[in-house]
Parts: sequence; structure tokens; C-alpha cells
Amino acid sequence: MSDPVAVRVLSVVLCAAAALIAGLIAGILTAAGGARPARAALAGGAAAVAVMPIALSVAATLRAV
Repeated sequence: MSDPVAVRVLSVVLCAAAALIAGLIAGILTAAGGARPARAALAGGAAAVAVMPIALSVAATLRAV
């Protein structure tokens, strides 16, 4: 079954939002642990990069069901 383009775009935007929220939480927790701002930003970015493919694969799997 083919999804409309708007549904696919919104799915990617939702996955990006989830990845950014996860990165923000990781950055805040790292900064709260006493790390320097640069290290906290790197930890948050790494978490966001790690979560994005997972969220996209979950969305693709749910779309296939």
C-alpha cells in the first residue's frame, strides 16, 4: 500500500524530532554531570545521530505492517 507523500514527510519529521529530543536530554544529563559545554554538546549530538536511524527503521517497519 502506497502512503501519500505528506504522511512520509511527517513520519521523517517525527523521527527527527524524537532524535533531537533524545539528543537534548543526553546533552542536559551530560552537562548536569559536570562536563564542559563542548563535551555535553558532543554527547547530545552523538545521541541524536544514534537515535535517528533507529527511529527511521521503526517507522519504516510500522509502515510495512
